[in-house]
Amino acid sequence: MRLNLGCGNSKIDGYLNVDSQEACAPDQVVDLETFPWPFEDNSVDEIVMSHVLEHLGETKEIYLSIIQELYRICKADAEINIKVPHPRHDDYITDPTHVRPILPQQFHLFSKRLNAEWRDEGYANTPLADYLDVDFEVEDVQWVPADEWIERLQSGKVSSDELATRAQHEYNILKEIQIKLRVVK
Repeated sequence: MRLNLGCGNSKIDGYLNVDSQEACAPDQVVDLETFPWPFEDNSVDEIVMSHVLEHLGETKEIYLSIIQELYRICKADAEINIKVPHPRHDDYITDPTHVRPILPQQFHLFSKRLNAEWRDEGYANTPLADYLDVDFEVEDVQWVPADEWIERLQSGKVSSDELATRAQHEYNILKEIQIKLRVVK
């Protein structure tokens, strides 16, 4: 099974398109902040969440429950593809329904491998993978520049290194973050 969670009006052929809003005409109406989700344990091969996760889990309890549900329903080695607006872009800041910034580094907290390394090295990072009994590995991260910065990069007006440095300190440089997770079971 492949799920397109929070599909809105962007349906994907070959996926079960899920949304909380009937007006979007999803294949299945599901409130992703109500648990448990109506999917069997270890039943999902792939999940797409495109511009969804930043809308969910205003409280830490709900957000962490979402992470647990993702883990519960996924098979071993399932892939989760997440796209979110960069939290230092106006697309993130101006939407009043965005409740949580999402950055790839937060998913390291849900890695049992990294939790063990941190424990061994005495780091103070919160071992959420151990606390929640979940295990995800970040497989890939793509930082998508805003259109005007793509043009500057392609024309040679700015280097990749300069763009990366500026993106750490300035707003509206990066528009989107694409994160690919692998489920470890």
